[in-house]
Amino acid sequence: MKGMVEVYTGDGKGKTTAAIGLAIRAAGAGLRIFIGQFVKSMKYSEINILEKIDNIEIKQYGLNCFIEKEPEKEDVEAAKEGLNEISDILKSGEYDLVILDEANIAVYFDLISVEELIEVIKKRNEEVEVVVTGRKAKEELIEIADLVTDMKEIKHYYQKGITARDGIER
Repeated sequence: MKGMVEVYTGDGKGKTTAAIGLAIRAAGAGLRIFIGQFVKSMKYSEINILEKIDNIEIKQYGLNCFIEKEPEKEDVEAAKEGLNEISDILKSGEYDLVILDEANIAVYFDLISVEELIEVIKKRNEEVEVVVTGRKAKEELIEIADLVTDMKEIKHYYQKGITARDGIER
């Protein structure tokens, strides 16, 4: 079966959540899943459960959160190391589904280029399904994707000053 390229983007909530839902569905079907999280370094709640599922592997390629400031050289190195590792994973065909969580944000902050990301995706084993998440997906990525979902924020309780809650946003 030929693997497709899916992109979950937009300013709305739920891109990572949708990708994790797909990972759980795939795991339930006996598929092997790799999730590479760019930019992220915190142990979010989803990691607690995903690490308990035998056919899901998750790895983070972020250091400290730099979203409020400029990324440092180490942030770029971590993202590039992650992309290189994921490139090998995608070529190997060892996993049926590979999720590049927040790869669009890594591109947006110039940690990796959209050209590098696309090259890695294009050189994958053709049976591997790829999901790329994160706001601000570049048009070049959207063009090569087989499925693109744009999550649009209509209303969010963050606007009322409610912060991220365990088990819901983190």
